[in-house]
Amino acid sequence: MLNKVELKIEQYIVSLEHAEIYRLYKMLPVGKRLRAKLITYIAGGDLESIKLAAIVEMIHAASLLHDDVIDDATVRRGRDSINAIYGNKTAIMLGDILYSKGFNELTKLDSKIADVISDAVIKLSIGELDDVNISKSFCIDKDQYIKMIYGKTASLMEASASSAAILAGKVYEKYAIYGKNLGIAFQMIDDLLDITATSDTLGKPALHDFKEGKTTLPYIYLYELLDDKDKIKLKNMHKKTLTASESSWVLEQMSNHNIPTICYNEAKVLVLEAMELMREEDEEKLYMIANEMIDREY
Repeated sequence: MLNKVELKIEQYIVSLEHAEIYRLYKMLPVGKRLRAKLITYIAGGDLESIKLAAIVEMIHAASLLHDDVIDDATVRRGRDSINAIYGNKTAIMLGDILYSKGFNELTKLDSKIADVISDAVIKLSIGELDDVNISKSFCIDKDQYIKMIYGKTASLMEASASSAAILAGKVYEKYAIYGKNLGIAFQMIDDLLDITATSDTLGKPALHDFKEGKTTLPYIYLYELLDDKDKIKLKNMHKKTLTASESSWVLEQMSNHNIPTICYNEAKVLVLEAMELMREEDEEKLYMIANEMIDREY
């Protein structure tokens, strides 16, 4: 069914009748299509489901284009980002075009579904703004972090699952919780991998988030456990390009205080709740998606 989603996205892009937009779109790396999987697994592979999945993936791609500009990122999924190749203006405009086309097609779907997705995009945008503001200083507020990643990442997953359930006539509340939990856990593990995974695996430099000013959950927990002297040392590294010895110190402290396991277990609680909900609904594929997430190496 994902092939059908890819074809539908391409049809939407081709309908714009603009060769440059099509060429730029084809340069975007195809990710996991997790949101499309959620939608098609929940609602099946009929035309309305495929359209919804294609629209959501276009919106997601637009948000990533804007995210790369905000973060001054030069790599996306192991490849040069659009903003790195063609500049911020091109990346922003391509994102705007994908957003606009996605919303244009969204208006043709059921109004309940359009409302759910459009509300999620508002939350996503607010989450991006919160991310920018939080990154200005060293953040030690876990609640602020969770609220931000809910908006930035989980809100669109929540909306994907719940809108697909509405389309399929299923109990959407359970699917909304599933999508929300999956999205928050996904971002938690992603933030953890920035610390524990290799640069080759990540497709970007390790410890990149901290350099960019992102005080993610591992840093928040580490800060809580350090003594006063080391707290100051960690805060002084915020938004800096770390030397080899500084990077080694951060990784050593993370290991000594068992931070990776603490963060992983917190994400795992959310995933297990999501898995149990899908077990109740006899949704084997959704159960397996969640299970694969907590099996990722950290």
